[in-house]
Amino acid sequence: MSDHVRLVIENGIGIVTIDRQEVLNALDDGILAGLEEAFLALGRDPSIRAVILTGAGKAFVAGADIKAMAAFTPVEARSFAQRGQRIFTLIEDYPHPVIAAINGYALGGGCELAMTCDIRIASEKAKAGQPEANLGVLPGFGGTQRLARILGRSAAKYLLFTGEVISAARGLELGLFNEVVAPENLMPRCMEIATAIAAKAPVAVSSVKRAVNEGTDGPLAHGLALEAELFSRTFSTLDQKEGMQAFIDKRPARFLGK
Repeated sequence: MSDHVRLVIENGIGIVTIDRQEVLNALDDGILAGLEEAFLALGRDPSIRAVILTGAGKAFVAGADIKAMAAFTPVEARSFAQRGQRIFTLIEDYPHPVIAAINGYALGGGCELAMTCDIRIASEKAKAGQPEANLGVLPGFGGTQRLARILGRSAAKYLLFTGEVISAARGLELGLFNEVVAPENLMPRCMEIATAIAAKAPVAVSSVKRAVNEGTDGPLAHGLALEAELFSRTFSTLDQKEGMQAFIDKRPARFLGK
């Protein structure tokens, strides 16, 4: 694992922490490699049911490493953007829910990283934004695309055009964040959510994620067909039989992820 990305697994919950505090966890090649390695490792572990992604210290991720980027040629910039997009899409497509625990600054690449996650819980100290226009560039890791899909085009364009950094409360109002909590409650709340998810039928939860991710960007008919297909597949699982029998028996279900 990268020197600046840690992976810990607790009771079927993976906790990925970016720790490069001297530069507020700014993204560079090493952190990108560490994130890729962590999520590939999580993908090989059948015990995982949910993941929490967070940053150490005062920041979630305060952006990309501007000093490293400043001398990029156009060809190098394209390569960097494509690599970041590929790794961020790996996180977005990870089959189990990923929760962003946004403890502080989530700017530029940090905001883009948070948006790859399924659920975003923010500390009251969190700040978010896409300030790339201040640097003469635009987001390169998916910011223009995911922000517009999450907030809608108008709100996304406003933030992208102005480069405004918004508070946690404003992020909640816009729908960027699902919840805002006191700093000391951030990881406990994320663990609470992850634990609740981990108690559900894993195949069903993964199917929900796939249906939403793949079905909502195209025509409704495509999404409905995908939903019906995934719905039918769950009836070949032991978890479907267990879940429905447990409901009939009025007892808690014991899901196996099969």
